[in-house]
Formats: sequence, structure tokens, C-alpha cells
Amino acid sequence: MVIKELFILLRIHQYIKNVFVFAPLLFSLQYTIEASINAIIAFILFSLIASSIYIFNDLMDIEEDKKHPRKQFRPLAAGTITKKQGIIMIIILAISSLMPALFINIQMAGILFFYFLLNIAYSLKLKHISIVDIFIVATGFVLRLFAGAFVTGIPLSMWLIIMTFLLALFLALAKRRDDVVLAAKGKATRKNIDGYNLEFVNAAMGLMSAVIIVSYILYSVSEEVINRLDTPYLYLTTFFVILGIMRYMQITFVELASGNPTKILLKDRFLQITIFLWLVSFFGIVLIFK
Repeated sequence: MVIKELFILLRIHQYIKNVFVFAPLLFSLQYTIEASINAIIAFILFSLIASSIYIFNDLMDIEEDKKHPRKQFRPLAAGTITKKQGIIMIIILAISSLMPALFINIQMAGILFFYFLLNIAYSLKLKHISIVDIFIVATGFVLRLFAGAFVTGIPLSMWLIIMTFLLALFLALAKRRDDVVLAAKGKATRKNIDGYNLEFVNAAMGLMSAVIIVSYILYSVSEEVINRLDTPYLYLTTFFVILGIMRYMQITFVELASGNPTKILLKDRFLQITIFLWLVSFFGIVLIFK
């Protein structure tokens, strides 16, 4: 098992999803060394458990991945890593995540275990049930928030939970759309597009994008947030939220390249600059314009 193949198997680039464990700390503005260290530990443990799920999912999808134009090159589908090696890696990664979590924070350990079981069920059956599949994906992002909240001791904002769930739904729909487009070209490779078509996915993405923007506006002008962050100007950052949503829709509908949200975020300069400017404007307003 070569290092390059191992990295591909673990899907290291997908670890960017786990930055959501830092969200409770980031938006609470309660930065301490202890909380920061605990958040980093939560990120590592969530990354390990997530990798075990990625491998399990690849094991379940070997035959389908072999027919996929991009996923056929994954180590298990390509045969560069054996099924036995994959199973061993799942066990090692799961134990390496769950055992330390039991000694660090029992609530976080519970979240990791629930995430593991939920995604096992997803890989075995639930990903083939339309709508349920994307809701489980979105739930995974919310679980990351709770892991970060439990390990740092910072209460979660209902706004953070709502907007994370909605954004994850939006991204999951965009990914499903890519599969539907491939199917329309005669490259149907996955059962999880059953129950989806372009008309449905397009309408659902339009709905989600609108709800995300409205939710963010309500968040930015809510009395609770204004009092907690001590600024009435947070609504100005809505500009970058709308810009980011529209750019992602452009990638999805115009460029037809929404199959891998993680790689989009890692490669698309427009999105990276937009997110950076949103963060700068958000914390600039919170820290300066009170």
C-alpha cells in the first residue's frame, strides 16, 4: 500500500469539511488556548472517523465506481488497495478516533459514534432513498458543530445550526445534480439519483439558495445577535453571502462542475476570495464598528 494511494483512500482533501468543528469557537469570540487545543483535537478525531466512513462507502460502491468516469480511479475500485486492507484501515481509524474521544469528552465520543453508525446506515441503504440521503449528509455537518461545541464547552447558536444545515443541503443538491447530468448523458452509475431529475434538483436548489440568504439576513438583524455581538451593522456582510451563493450556482448551472464541493472550494479563486472577504468584513464589523 503506497503512501499516495493511502492518501487518496483516506480522502485527506475532504478534511476541509471538518473545519465546522471550529465554528462554535470562531463565532463565539471566546478564544482561549484550552478551547482552541480541544477544537483542534476534535478536528483530528472527526477526520479519522470520517476517513473510516469514506473507505467503508468505497467498499460498498466498488462495482458502481468502476463505471464512473472519475471514481473508477479510486484505490479500491482500481484494485490498487485490496478489500482486506480497506477493512483493516476502517477498524484502525474508527478505534483511533473513538477511544481517545472517550477519555477527552464523553459527549463528543457519543457524537462521533452516532456519526459513524448514521453513515454506515447511509452507505448500506439510506443513500438510495431520495431526499433522505441529502438530509443525512446535511446532518453530518450539524454533528460537526455539536462536536466542536461539546469539546470547547461553548453553547451552539440556533442560527449557526440552521444555516449550516441549509448550506449543507444546498451543496448536497448541487452534487446530486452532477450525477443527474451524468445520467442524462448515458453515464448513470449510481442508484442514489433515483427520485431526482433536473427539474426537481434545480427547483430545490433555487429554494435552498433563497432560504439561506433570508435566514442569514434574519440572523444579521436579529436582536439577540445584535446584542451579543454589540453591532447593528452585520447585515452588510449579506453582500458576500449572496455573491458566494450565486458563484456556486454559476459553477453548478453554467459550468456543470458541482460534483465535488470540496475540490471546488480548494480550487475556485472566486469562492475563496468571497469567503475571505466575508470573514474579514464579519470580524471587522464585530471588532471595530460597534
